[in-house]
Amino acid sequence: MAGDDAWLRQAGRADRSEDDAGAAKLDTKVAYSARVNNYWRGGKDNFAADREAAEQAVKAFPALPEAVRAGQAFRERVARYLVAETAVRQFLDLGTGLPTGQTIYQIAESLAPGGRVVYTDNDPMVLSHARALLTDSAPGSCAYVHADLRDTGAVLTAAAQTLDLTGPVAVLLVSVLHLIPDTDDPYAIVSRLMEATAPGSHLVIVHPSSDIRPEASAQMAANLNQMVAQKRTYRSHGEVSRFFGGLELVEPGVVPLPQWRPDTADEAAVPTLAWSGVARKSQ
Repeated sequence: MAGDDAWLRQAGRADRSEDDAGAAKLDTKVAYSARVNNYWRGGKDNFAADREAAEQAVKAFPALPEAVRAGQAFRERVARYLVAETAVRQFLDLGTGLPTGQTIYQIAESLAPGGRVVYTDNDPMVLSHARALLTDSAPGSCAYVHADLRDTGAVLTAAAQTLDLTGPVAVLLVSVLHLIPDTDDPYAIVSRLMEATAPGSHLVIVHPSSDIRPEASAQMAANLNQMVAQKRTYRSHGEVSRFFGGLELVEPGVVPLPQWRPDTADEAAVPTLAWSGVARKSQ
């Protein structure tokens, strides 16, 4: 990499150290979404409050850890599709979370070298692990932006320092839009992001559902919303499909996460509470 603080310069935070930027806001006594997800994925970057919240959710849906881990296989399938079958070699990964398993850069680079990735999140714990996201990346090919998804202008301005937004970009919103309440108009956020991208860009969404297993979803959301700092809004198939308005859905459309182009019957059969979809911007 171009220097120990290169990712900070690209994120517009060269005036603050990694520890200074994150430590002051890190609250270990309240559960946070990124750390709860890290626990479900089998990671170790979580605290007692996160584990307690995660286990309360598992009570509502015992297959939850398996369902969350299936997201990694989905990322690999999506990256393979985008790199092998489209012109996309750039990725804007919004709501990245804590690194577990291969990053989107590592997946894409294994398929075809020379890609570029910008990771974004607003969780101070993710910021403290940002360098792990950039490990093994070529100089200038990756950056981390510490910003709130709702501040699309700041996100896009910082991302443009690494990505060429005049060329196709894959905008990844994997398990993050449910943290944006209806009052903050998540549809407008997605629209602004896609308006800033070039034709040939793709939108990738994974979103917890309210209607695949309605009782389990409602109980899980209720349990988590009592304990986690970021409140959840689970959405129906129709509500998730609306995010793809004006775009060309890639087959098989908006489907339960394991059923988006699974490699095996076992992958397709994993229990899930999430909708997934990929769509192309044609103009």
